[in-house]
This record gives sequence, C-alpha cells and structure tokens, in this order.
Amino acid sequence: MTETIDHSPGTAAQADPFPVKGMDAVVFAVGNAKQAAHYYSTAFGMKRVAYSGPENGSRETASYVLESGGARFVFTSVIKPSTEWGRFLADHVAAHGDGVIDLAIEVPDARAAYAYAVEHGARGIEEPYEAKDEHGTVVRAVIATYGKTRHTLVERSGYDGPYLPGFVAADPIVEPPAKRFFQAIDHCVGNVELGKMNEWVAFYNKVMGFTNMKEFVGDDIATEYSALMSKVVADGTRKVKFPINEPAIAKKKSQIDEYLEFYGGAGVQHIALATNDIVATVRSMRAAGVEFLDTPDSYYDTLGDWAGETRVPVETLRELKILVDRDEDGYLLQIFTKPVQDRPTVFFEMIERHGSMGFGKGNFKALFEAIEREQEKRGNL
Repeated sequence: MTETIDHSPGTAAQADPFPVKGMDAVVFAVGNAKQAAHYYSTAFGMKRVAYSGPENGSRETASYVLESGGARFVFTSVIKPSTEWGRFLADHVAAHGDGVIDLAIEVPDARAAYAYAVEHGARGIEEPYEAKDEHGTVVRAVIATYGKTRHTLVERSGYDGPYLPGFVAADPIVEPPAKRFFQAIDHCVGNVELGKMNEWVAFYNKVMGFTNMKEFVGDDIATEYSALMSKVVADGTRKVKFPINEPAIAKKKSQIDEYLEFYGGAGVQHIALATNDIVATVRSMRAAGVEFLDTPDSYYDTLGDWAGETRVPVETLRELKILVDRDEDGYLLQIFTKPVQDRPTVFFEMIERHGSMGFGKGNFKALFEAIEREQEKRGNL
C-alpha cells in the first residue's frame, strides 16, 4: 500500500487558482421526492427549510431542501417532464434509480470559477447565469464530472433566501431532534470504471486546482476476494474532499463492480457526514430504522491494542458496531449504513474526527468484508 499526504493546506489555499467556500448541496434525483424528504427528516434528523413545486410555479418538478447544520440535501423528482431538464431527471431515475446528480460547490466567484474550469478542460453544461428574487441574486454555472454527475458552482454571497430563487421557505416535515445528528458534509466518494481513477484525479488537479490528499492501493485495500484502488483529491482548505474509487482485479466482484453494475455506470457512492457525537447519532438513527453494516465481535477483541483509547469505551463501540482508526494526527470514529434504496448503490458514512484527517485506512479490510457479506446475501459477490 502507498499513502501520500499533502501537509500544506495553508500554502495551497494562498495560491489556490480555484477557491471554494465549501459544499453547497448534494442534489439527488429520486422517484418520489416527497417520500424521500420524509425519510431523511425522520431517519437522518434533517430539517426541511425550502420547497419548490406546483404550488409555487414549478409545474415540472418538485424539490425539497433539507438541512442539518451546514449539510444541505436537495431531493428532486419529476411530476411531468416537458423540458430537457425534466427529461434528464426522469431518464436518470429510470436508468440509475435514486442517486446523486449534483455535488454543488459554493464558490466566491462563479463566473471566474467556471472560466477557469472550462479553460482547463472541463465540459461546460451551463454558462454562468443570474437568478433573482426579493432575497437577492445567486450566480450559478454547471460543469460535468464522472458519469452523469455534475458540479454546480454557486455564488450566493448576495442572497439571503432559504435556498435559491424559485424556492419558498417551508416548515419542517417532522419536529427536528433536539440535538442534530450531524453538522457538515465531510467528503463525497465517487466510483468510476476500471482504469478511470487516475483520469478523474487528473481532472480535479487540472480543472479545479485540487491536490492529491491521500492514495490507497495494495493489500490494505483488498480482501481475500475483492479489491479496489482509491485516491483522494481536495481543495486547498480541505473543506471539499472527493475520494475517487475504481475496481481492481480480484477473485470475485468488488463493491465497486457491484455499484457500477446496478447504478449503470460511474456515480456518487457514498456521502460522509461529520458528527460531534457518533454514539448518540447511531442510537437515534437505528431507532428510526436506519440499517448499518455489521462488524464481527472479533474486531473489538484487539481494538485497544492498536487503536488506543478513545472517548468512547470499547464495549460501547462493540455494541453499536462503530469502527476506529488512528494515525499520526489523532483518531476517528466511523460507521457505514447499508444502501438506503433497493439498489445496492448509494449509502452514507457517519464520521467523528479527533485530529485525524484520514479516511479509516485501518478499517478497510473490516469494512470491505462487511460489504462482501451483504453482497453475498444479494447474490452479487
């Protein structure tokens, strides 16, 4: 295994040719946005803040905007496709099932960001345009990335509305929890086809000026049956982090192969959500019906020997099946949901960081073996 780390985010930020302010939103195309919004409100503790639909002039689509701290999800479904955008959404759901269509990035200057990206090889989908209402002006532009995924570049410093022009403020669907389950999007993971990982890493290096943060290859990212390779790109401030995975040749079908088969190509595999209290979060989400991957008790028998002490007792970690990893900067706690739709595609990670900026290297084998057990149940290993 090889791991490379860039320890100079401050230097990178000063010379950043493509400055970003953070993740703006993760946008999902789904078959039924009303029901999806209810699920993420109840199971993920998110709060509906905005809505766009027939009641306020959107005849073609319905969109629900949910937030938890700085994390924002948008769920959109088609009511009756009549434009190119509506047909794209309908075709996307038919081909891929519920999935992420847009990893929107907030930038200080959408026009400059779009110009830089296109000049450096990005395929532009929508040139910069302004949208206005009584709350101000938002500037947006769109570029393409892997599969049918896109990045909308959002400049919203001149806007104080609930989301975007065309949306109205909306009450929560259910009473939000007293303590939110998570407060930010930590990273977004993409799966690409065999041989395409380095191509897309180079895309982010060139088009957005992102740098390579970590690299995982070799035995530490393989099991007896399956393997993958992964590289992580990030902006200079490390606010936006995109791991890119590709399958590797192995005895049986890897989790990446399964995703690519059932999603119908490259796309977003999972979203990692940063929490300040993973124990409370997992308890609440389990109680609401969220299913997490299982971890054998044997993982915890020797956990203290190599991971050291954490703020959570080992017996609590064992009870909730939470994983631990430690590096030179600190440790992290993490756990992964099972896929949140019928297709074995998109899932989520809950992550609580204590100094470590890693991605759970020490847990890869345990995680992949857990995924393989689920693949075997589905007949896809």
